Amino acid sequence: MSKDQQIKTLTKRIQSLPTLPHVVEKLTKVVESPESTAKEVGKLIASDQVLGSKVLKLVNSPFYGFPGRISSISHSIILLGFNVIKGVVLSASVFDLMERSMMGLWEHSLGCAVTASTIARSLKMPDPEEISTAALLHDIGKVLVKVSLSDDYDAILSIVEKEKLSFREAEVRVLGVDHADIGNWLTNEWSLPDKLITPITYHHHPEEAPRLKDRAAVIHIANSVTRAFGIGFGGDPWVPRISKEAWGLLDMEHQDLDALMRQVMMDLEEVSTFAF
Repeated sequence: MSKDQQIKTLTKRIQSLPTLPHVVEKLTKVVESPESTAKEVGKLIASDQVLGSKVLKLVNSPFYGFPGRISSISHSIILLGFNVIKGVVLSASVFDLMERSMMGLWEHSLGCAVTASTIARSLKMPDPEEISTAALLHDIGKVLVKVSLSDDYDAILSIVEKEKLSFREAEVRVLGVDHADIGNWLTNEWSLPDKLITPITYHHHPEEAPRLKDRAAVIHIANSVTRAFGIGFGGDPWVPRISKEAWGLLDMEHQDLDALMRQVMMDLEEVSTFAF
């Protein structure tokens, strides 16, 4: 059975997508319109007071690193752009789900996002905010498995514990696909932009990405670094090996890695107390 067929079979078993606020559905339509303004999108997000406050808190966190206080959602949209703000809204919407689904997953995801942001900025890559937002959502497929396929999720954890496999290896054993494949399907269902979908889909194999390989490589490396630093929990105690291809895609051998890791540690320390 092909991977596409496995995904199709799997999604037929999924009873429902993780619940998102109604405003998120409206937001998807609004941001796709070329006539939409930051003020209009900001007003829509602010119409859900809880969500609006979460978005502002996330935008003002060390995660994005803006030097001044951002007091309005419209201002944050101007700074970040529609693509990023859509990811931020989704992140703010599903973080509760992350915390309930897997102990430590939100912390791991946030740590990965901070690390990805630090790496992207050090490499002077364009749109580091988009890269860090993709990193924040990179394990969203795990949430869907826990929420909609709880028996399979328990079987995966059992295999991890008994056979000492990685969470991803156990996923493939039980489901035939991994959380990145499931994340691809889910983020397409949510109509996220390709700049977020592709890095999420290929964060374990960035060299296979049809485009945006460098973004996927940043998240690949950030995931391993965050695991190595013991930030949060991704489903198993193992640190994924960084692929040579990802290392080469970013020309990391020519970077001052000691300085970079010191900066990553400082940035992680800054965000360690951040919570909604």
